[in-house]
Amino acid sequence: MALPTSIESLLQSEVIEDALYRDEGLCVLGIFGKSAMQAGPPKESLINTLADKHIFPLFDGLQPTHVDDGGSLIQAYYSQENRVLYLVLTSVCDNRQLLRACESLSAGVGHSDAHEFWKGADKQHCLHLLYLFSLCHVLLLVHPNCTFDVTYDRLFRALDALRQKVLPLIRAAIKDCQVSKEWKVNCRPCPPRLLFVFQMNGALKVSGGNGMESGNPDKPKKHSPRRRLQHALEDQIYRIFRKSRVLTNQSSNCLFTVPANQAFVYVVPGPDEDPVGALLGHLRSNCTLHEQDSNTSISGPRRYQQMRRSARQPYFSLDSSGMSIVGQLVDCSLKEFLWQHVELVLTKKGFDDSVGRNPQPSHFELPTYSKWAQVACRIHQVIINNTEEETAELAIKVQSQLKVLEGFLDADAKFSENRCQKALPLAHSAYQSNLPHNYTTTVHKNQLAQALRVYSQHARGVAFQRYALQLHEDCYKFWSNGHQLCEERSLTDQHCVHKFHLLPQPGEKPEMDRNPPFLNHNSRGRSTSSCNCGRKQAPREDPFDIQSANYDFYQILEEKCCGKLERIEFPVFQPSTPDPAPACNEAARPPSETSGPGEGEKLKDATAAPSSMAHSHTLGDSTSLSLALSLGQSTDSLGPYGDGDGSEGQVQHKRPSLVDRQPSTVEYLPGMLHSGCPKGLLPKFSSWSLVKLGPAKSYNCHTGLEQPGFLPGSSFLLPWDLVIRSRSEEDMGLAEPLDGGPSSWPAPNKALVGKRGSTGGLGRSRRRDDVARVFVGFEYEDSRGRRFLSSGPDKIVKVLGPGGAKEPATRVLNTDMPLYIPSPAQGRGLKPHYAQLTRLFIVVPDAPLEITLNPQVQLGPPPSPLFHPEQTELVLPPDGLWVLRFPYSYVTDRGPCYPPKENQPLTNYKVLRGILRATTGSPPPQ
Repeated sequence: MALPTSIESLLQSEVIEDALYRDEGLCVLGIFGKSAMQAGPPKESLINTLADKHIFPLFDGLQPTHVDDGGSLIQAYYSQENRVLYLVLTSVCDNRQLLRACESLSAGVGHSDAHEFWKGADKQHCLHLLYLFSLCHVLLLVHPNCTFDVTYDRLFRALDALRQKVLPLIRAAIKDCQVSKEWKVNCRPCPPRLLFVFQMNGALKVSGGNGMESGNPDKPKKHSPRRRLQHALEDQIYRIFRKSRVLTNQSSNCLFTVPANQAFVYVVPGPDEDPVGALLGHLRSNCTLHEQDSNTSISGPRRYQQMRRSARQPYFSLDSSGMSIVGQLVDCSLKEFLWQHVELVLTKKGFDDSVGRNPQPSHFELPTYSKWAQVACRIHQVIINNTEEETAELAIKVQSQLKVLEGFLDADAKFSENRCQKALPLAHSAYQSNLPHNYTTTVHKNQLAQALRVYSQHARGVAFQRYALQLHEDCYKFWSNGHQLCEERSLTDQHCVHKFHLLPQPGEKPEMDRNPPFLNHNSRGRSTSSCNCGRKQAPREDPFDIQSANYDFYQILEEKCCGKLERIEFPVFQPSTPDPAPACNEAARPPSETSGPGEGEKLKDATAAPSSMAHSHTLGDSTSLSLALSLGQSTDSLGPYGDGDGSEGQVQHKRPSLVDRQPSTVEYLPGMLHSGCPKGLLPKFSSWSLVKLGPAKSYNCHTGLEQPGFLPGSSFLLPWDLVIRSRSEEDMGLAEPLDGGPSSWPAPNKALVGKRGSTGGLGRSRRRDDVARVFVGFEYEDSRGRRFLSSGPDKIVKVLGPGGAKEPATRVLNTDMPLYIPSPAQGRGLKPHYAQLTRLFIVVPDAPLEITLNPQVQLGPPPSPLFHPEQTELVLPPDGLWVLRFPYSYVTDRGPCYPPKENQPLTNYKVLRGILRATTGSPPPQ
């Protein structure tokens, strides 16, 4: 073989052997180790020295073509004349392969991924070493300095443990090979002998070259400093390996052996200061004719024996290291040091390296190249690279045994695991500190973040992420094992106080003993609320669903109070099938998504209409006369958008209803009805209520509402005086808009009744029955049951003397009334209490007057939806005290609308103006 090649190419190709050497055995010499950051390849250059040929390049070396993922490569060179097969292992321990491995790592690789890469490279390096230890007779360990690396002790112990694990698999792979039984049992031709080659560095240079100490010049040393260093290294290595039991008395049980009576350490001298002189010296030594050289030609067997001896004859260099000094032994060359061990192999003497009282001889076999190649190919398929199906299963099993290497080689991971295991209890303590028995997800995440901070202060290394995930799992298991609080929040934004539980089915009783228990939600929050009509108060639990908040509680009180009162029922879902289904959430989209461009504009105009209606149909002055009446215009049917112009008022139309088609009888609306709901869907129950307490005369303006819970002086409704047609005007067919806007001006030559000298009353020439008085009251109620009526967005009705409320209702009808206002009776705590708009009282007189009810509630800034009852533009019958009960809670398809927090503005929660609108009607028949 003229050039070195990879082991894969060597085993796949057919080596043409000389007939003289075909039947002779060969010695397999393996070379491995580390190399320093220098230009020349030190391991490959040793083969150049041993073979006396320029086989490997001095600077670049062989370019690897079969490098595996770990960066390991075995190069082979077969010297047939010397009967030696050289196997050189190049791995990440060498500078060239280390640079290639670093280049293969991308810049964004994390610490853990990089550690996995290097750990994989170490495993591949160990597999290639095991391959060499299974096939070589002699192994040469090359080290770039003259200090023994104690990490080899751990490496060899890991290799020995791995070899014991994979021995049955290698036996199964080579059972059909034509080798001896001992080789098949021990899976190697012999226990390999390990030799050490160290590189001399500049720290051990001897000045003068005489080898004599300056203290006693008369007593020269027997050995040179280099040989004394070799002896010291031999003693150190032997003690280390014997103490760690890498070497034992019986060589057949060891991974390798060292000779007992021969040198097994060689220190290569350092480079001379004059490299040109050194090269000239090597040239002279190689060109010198030795005495045994003869020009006579010899033929036959004697010629072969002489050629073999001459090829194996070591050549000694003529440098200063090989010269004899007075009283000192001559240092041998590297080839002479190595060839004494190779000769034992080629002469079939073998190695007898067992020691002790009863040394057992070890097996030895000198195979031919063909037999060795057969075994090497099988072991290569199992250990390094599998390409055959018959050995695929064995190769997979070998890879599964690599876990035994982690305990020996991965010292970083072992240190990291020890640190992380010590940090875990500290992190668990930080997580469980100051924890209640049951807590929510937010508390769990906060405590987990604190535990991770403590963990990151103590944990280090590659196991950080794995134990951090374990900390996540441990904390979650602790939380979910009886410490998890129910995550459900009530409609008032209060947490359920129970631990994690399931809801009982309708009709079932709660069961505390089950795991998880069957319980109803409870936030331990209680409040006091009034019934639909407001005449009875009762405590209520904090609701968790819209039905219990807006329907069930009031149904219970209806049986005790207002069940027999006259009421106006709002339309609800009427099923036509026994199992109706709720409408899909996808259908409940904003109007801009559910309708086309034309319908969106119409709906936009419809939502903007209440403000104009409220402006045009609420009276600015309770006793002002209509300009239309004075000008003789006919305004029998005033439009909601009228501004005093009769022609415009006649072309206006009412606000389009959101439910324009027949309601569905198959699907129902799961939540509350609002402007974003699809058309044609109704809820199963109404969250609104409209009842009649009695006739209009049942309200006494001097005493106010006689119901419980009202603050003193705050139960008086606000008057709303509306001008209706007189008898003389009925014949003329005139009417007047009753909106109190700019069109309501006094007629010419008519004085208004009121205070003397003022224009705020009716004219004396008009009769008293031309004015109808409506009473309106916006009632607020807080969680403690304290109730009061409001005369404006920031004002509470307070009547101290007799006569009732003096302020007109135009202010509350012309403005957006807040849904929440601060309660006038705050508690001792810092948290403010809010009172919520719960009822609207309307006293409709027995007069030719139509009062249209159209409530709209907005919770949040636009484009938040507008909540409204299931029937809009509702005309209240005359002669009655009507009570509109607002919902207790508001829910959309996206979830509940919680009450405002302390830092949220209350102006976004409001009832839009235009809730009441008055129009004149035909007089009742006489």
